[in-house]
Amino acid sequence: MDAPTIPEAARYECRICWHVYEPADGDPVWQVAANTRFEDLPAHWRCPNCDAPKDQFLRLDASGDA
Repeated sequence: MDAPTIPEAARYECRICWHVYEPADGDPVWQVAANTRFEDLPAHWRCPNCDAPKDQFLRLDASGDA
């Protein structure tokens, strides 16, 4: 059975401050280029709003709900 794939445009929300990482926008605070998937962010990347680590983010589904 094939593993499910995560869409390239998948959005992730911080569980601490609700900041949403938008791949289309990237992250100007961390100088992440637009169209960078969440999975491709560097391991040391943190929430630009509250400094939470990547493991505090949850993938939002297509409707925008976690």
